[in-house]
Amino acid sequence: MPRGARLDAPGSLHHVMVRGIERTAIVFDEQDRQDLLYRIGKAAEKTGTVIYAWSLMTNHAHLLLRSGSSGLPTFMRKVLTGYSVSFNKRHNRSGHLFQNRYKSILCEEEPYFVKLVSYIHLNPLRAGLVHSLEELDRYPWSGHKSLMGLAKYPWQDTEYVLQQFGSAAGRARKLYLEFVREQIQLGRQSELTGGGLVRSAGGWSEVLSMRKRGERRFSDERILGSGAFVEEVLGEVGDEQKEMMPMRMRQADAHELIEQQCKERGLSIDALQGGSRSRAYSALRRELSMNLVIEFGLSHADVARMLGISRAGVSQMMRR
Repeated sequence: MPRGARLDAPGSLHHVMVRGIERTAIVFDEQDRQDLLYRIGKAAEKTGTVIYAWSLMTNHAHLLLRSGSSGLPTFMRKVLTGYSVSFNKRHNRSGHLFQNRYKSILCEEEPYFVKLVSYIHLNPLRAGLVHSLEELDRYPWSGHKSLMGLAKYPWQDTEYVLQQFGSAAGRARKLYLEFVREQIQLGRQSELTGGGLVRSAGGWSEVLSMRKRGERRFSDERILGSGAFVEEVLGEVGDEQKEMMPMRMRQADAHELIEQQCKERGLSIDALQGGSRSRAYSALRRELSMNLVIEFGLSHADVARMLGISRAGVSQMMRR
């Protein structure tokens, strides 16, 4: 079954989840975590993306964000592509780091915003990386510490989150913490990691009750929200909604990546695109092919033109 196009528009609220390929680690040490955070902040600034909540785990990461004028795909490509390249170089590895496609759920702000903030920040506690809320206050790899006033990231909008709990920062933090404590008792809350009717309605029992009452509700696996919200979103974007990033912008970013990688490795773009068969150029073509097809969504023909090889050559590298 083909995957649905991403739903996005500037100002949309998204719960984004990225995982390591085959559930492998995406961070090995503190340097990796700092590098990933740096790239999130840099990409947020460049694309006008607002980050409300985040947590870095060992083999996955969560973000709650509001997309900027460039759109969600642009932001995610800048983060994931840049990080995977530096990660591979730092750890002397090759190949794809992340699963083929990150997961993004477009969310209705009310009633899900504060629930999602709490859910994302409680990930380290649920995973056993910390064992209490007091430890979570000091945990450096989630946005909870910043909300508690114990850290500061220029790209994390703590003010907007705390405003949901009160106008005075001290009182808001106290109410936020009380809310988080209540949310712990609710367990994993799987509805917050996906969309669709079952999740939005509150479970299969409610869906069955709706059917018995003869009620109909719009739903979409890419959206977490009420039927009215889903209908509004789909009405705005239409059935042929594509990713926000136009092809020409994707191609421009792809050329920028190619130039960057050639410069870092001391290689010539002309030689790369001229078909040089040396080991260094062949290795770079393999790595770029994976990134440009999977991360950028470019066709095999587009990638072939950019790398100076045949379309069949790109297909062969992807199969390997």
